[in-house]
This record gives sequence, structure tokens and C-alpha cells, in this order.
Amino acid sequence: MDMITDNIDIWTSAIKTRSSAGRGSSKKLDLYGIKKLRELILELAVRGKLVPQDPNDEPASVLLERIAAEKAQLVKEKKIKKQKPLPEIGADEKPFALPSGWDWIRLGELFNSIISGGTPSKREDSFWAGDIPWASVKDLGKQRYITKTEDYITQSGLDAGSKLADIGDILICTRMGLGKVGVASVPLAFNQDLKSVKLSSLVNVEHFLNTYSTIKIKGTGTTVAGIKQEQLLGYVVGLPPLSEQHRIVAKVDELMALCDQLEQQTEASIDAHATLVETLLTTLTNSADAAELEQNWTRLADHFDTLFTTEQSIDQLKQTVLQLAVMGKLVPQDPNDEPAAVLLERIAAEKARLIKEKKIKKQKLLPPISEDDKPFLLPEGWDLTYMQDITKVVTCGMASTPKYHESGRIFLSAKNVKPYKFMPDDHKFVDDETFRKITQNANPEKGDILLTRVGAGIGEAAVIDIEIEFAFYVSLTLVKPFLNQFNSYYLLHWLNSPEGVKKSLDNIYGAGVSQGNLNVNQVRSFEVPIPPLAEQNRIVAKVDHLMALCDQLKARLQQAQQTQLHLADALVDRAIGE
Repeated sequence: MDMITDNIDIWTSAIKTRSSAGRGSSKKLDLYGIKKLRELILELAVRGKLVPQDPNDEPASVLLERIAAEKAQLVKEKKIKKQKPLPEIGADEKPFALPSGWDWIRLGELFNSIISGGTPSKREDSFWAGDIPWASVKDLGKQRYITKTEDYITQSGLDAGSKLADIGDILICTRMGLGKVGVASVPLAFNQDLKSVKLSSLVNVEHFLNTYSTIKIKGTGTTVAGIKQEQLLGYVVGLPPLSEQHRIVAKVDELMALCDQLEQQTEASIDAHATLVETLLTTLTNSADAAELEQNWTRLADHFDTLFTTEQSIDQLKQTVLQLAVMGKLVPQDPNDEPAAVLLERIAAEKARLIKEKKIKKQKLLPPISEDDKPFLLPEGWDLTYMQDITKVVTCGMASTPKYHESGRIFLSAKNVKPYKFMPDDHKFVDDETFRKITQNANPEKGDILLTRVGAGIGEAAVIDIEIEFAFYVSLTLVKPFLNQFNSYYLLHWLNSPEGVKKSLDNIYGAGVSQGNLNVNQVRSFEVPIPPLAEQNRIVAKVDHLMALCDQLKARLQQAQQTQLHLADALVDRAIGE
């Protein structure tokens, strides 16, 4: 017990990250330490280490005799059928030493009866939408005591294809949801994936449920894992005296309530931390210029180790850096820089030459961008223009799925692109003819950008950072900036920033939509804020520096998290081994 209460800080600080997305909400985190504490409490309970034994308790051996007598009487009264004797428990089935007064038993010794359920024909409407609750795997696991189910059947449905569990019967999953159990709080029918068990009246139901949750259940089956009835009946568990069962249940309830409290406090702390981080990062994005940002950043940097303590908060910091970069607040403007307007004129002249030489195709003109369309006040020397005005080509890959080969020319798809990560290694192959057909109008080169245009990862962008020849699928869009006039990494930062593709998708599909389809014309019409080329280079260098700092923070955090997880595991091992 002291090990549980003396190490609260370890239980609450051992946290796993579920996802790198999000705002730092506790829903994105796995409270691993508290979960391990819950498991430890139950493990100690079933090993007889949670409460002291009382030599005055009636031993489990006597309790077993009374359970057997109860069962014999029910058989005699023809209320239940006589069961087959269960096999003797071998020494190798006893994983640890039991306390005095306990006995090893097979689970079936505690069951007065066990029956299987069934499903009425789904083709017969008269069997369904009645007033009898009908339980399946999906109804178990939400709450321990079942009063309502997702599906209901009629009396004719029950008669035709199901069975009824009485109040107090225990429903046990033997297929699909292995380990799930529930207690019928009302008479209810159940399907063939469940067993209904009538437990001996001489066993504490809550203690049985706690014990069952600790059994390591391994199912078999090629498609869906399941266990046979003999396997369920044959599980070996330790049985305490009945009085000790009651004491154990009371202590488990007390400690689980403590876990609930720790969980609520930890989640509240995480949420408060996320709100604080978001508020402080907002002060950065609200900075009037690079000079004010520098002051706000310095104040924030003094508290990095205490503020950015989750992967989500560090990812949020990265997004803030990108937003500041593309709004012109990350580095100071230099009045000596050639303005972006001159840069755009030079790009337009080069583009006109390539069109005249028939090296690229002329694109449809887009309407002028009005002042009202500008997303924010552009810094001095910046301009706002369409994506097609700073690129030679914006095009997608092959629309139909090609025939793949065991070798040949490399063929890539959306899975090869993640934010800032061009990952061509996991690829397929196409023949030379297919390769030439795709690349004649879309020849990717080092420095170009690939953008995912469909599915859950829509809008993720990466620079082609190696020399490689490949063709690609329609799920990718190729963006070819004028590399001699433009820093493609600045454009990459804009695409991956909150002001880039995400904002454009919100405008197209509505805020919060994570899946859609970015067609080529939409990408061409992205409105991109353009700094002078010299400032683009300064922005890229600054972003690289700050992203490296974020990666260092994340690496230290992950190392610290691993240490906390190992400490939690070590505490569990130590507690069980004592």
C-alpha cells in the first residue's frame, strides 16, 4: 500500500503520447502510470497482497465445499444440470504462491450454470425492434452493469433464436471482445458471442469480476479470435475466503476511486497547461513585428523547460514558428532587400520566355487579388500572389492505377510524402512506357515540392531533397517553383503552416474538415505571401534553427517520458514480486 501512495508523482507523470496532432489535450495522451496503477491494484488483489489475511476467516477450502453442496442441491432440485468434473490443477498452472486460507480453483467451479446465446434472423422484421434488450459484444465494456442495449428483440425473436439471461447473471465475451464482461441488471437476451453465467451465491460478484479482468485470455481463430467453453471453465484463479473477498472489494473500490481522482486532477492539469501554452503562443503571433516578437520570445524562452512538456505543445510551438515565418514576423525586414514585386516581375518574364519557347504551357489568368483578400497586413517589401505565378508547373500524377511490375521505374504515391518528409524507399515499379507517359509533362526534380491532394493526409508537403527519377500517382501534386528565383523551402514552410494549405482547405471545405480533394486548379490559385528573396533565405535559416531547437526539446521530453514509464513498470514489478 505504501508503494502505491508514496509514488503518486510517478503514477501521474508516466504519460504516453497517443498522437502528435492536436493542442495538447489529455485525449491525445495515455495516462500510462495511472493505467498501470489500476492494473497493479487488481493484480495485488488477486494475489492476496492488497489486504491482510485474518486467521479467523473461514478458509477457501471450506467455502469450496459449501459451493459444491449448493450446486449439488440445485442439481437435485433439477434447477441446473450436473456438470462434467473439471481436470485436476497441475503444479505448472499455479503461477505464484497463495496466502494462507486461499485455494487454487478452476473458474467453472464457481459457476452453477453456463449457457450460450443466439441471434434471431435479421431477415425477419417481426423479431426485431421489440422491448427485450439484446446484448452483443458492443454492449459490454461501457459499464459493468447492463440495463440498456443497442438492439432490442421481440418475444418471437427470443423464442426463435436467442436465450434470456436473468438479473444478476454475468455475460462473458468468448469471441471478438475477449476479456469483456458485464452483469445483467434486467432480464436480457444475448447473442452467440457471449456466455451467460450464473455465479454461486457464495461468491462475491465484484471480486469475481475483478479477478476475471486479470486473466490473460488468448483466443484462437483465423479471422476472429475466440475461446471455447472448456477453456473458459478451465481458467485457474486463486480463491480467498468469502470474508476476505468482501475486504478486497472494498479496498479495490477505495483505491480505484483514488485513481479516478488522480486521473481527473492530471487531465485538469494537462488541459490547464495546454491553455497556458496556447495563450502564450498567441502573444507571439500577435506581435506587431520582429522586434516585439524578439522580446516576447525571450520571455517565453526562459520557461521552455516548464512550458513545453508535451509533444503536442512542442508541435504547437512548431506551428507557431511557421505562422510567424510566413507572416513576416520571424526575422526583421531589411529596406535594402530587393522588393518581392521586382522578384515577381522577373519570374513573370522568365515564365513568359519558357511559354514562348513552348517549354511550359500558358495558364489561365486569375483575377487580381484585392486588398480585402489579403489574410493579414503584409510587411514592407512583401507581396501576395497566386501559386501559379511563382511556379513553372503545378500538376498531378497518373489518374488511373498503372500495372505494377517487380522491377522497373520507381512509382510513388501519397504514402511517400509526409510533412517535411520525402520518403521514396517504399515504392512500386512501372515499365518504361508508363514512366515516360507520366513524366513527359510532370518531370520531378530535386528542389521541387510534392503535395498530397486526397484522403486523411491531404495537404501534406515535402521537398524532393535527393536526386531521383520517379513517376507518381494522382494522389500527389507536383509543384515546380522557379528555383533560380525562389527558395522552395520558404514555399514548403508556407504550405505546412496554419496560413497555408490548412487555411485554404478551411476556405474550400469548411473548418475542421480533415479529408477532401485538392484539385490542381485549387492549388494553382493558392494565395501565397511572398517576401523578398533575401528575406526568404533568412526566414528559412531561422525556421531551421528553431525547428532544430523544437526537435531537441522533443527528444529530451521523449527520453524523460521513457524514464517515467520504466519507473512505473519497475514499481509494478517490485510490488508484485514482494
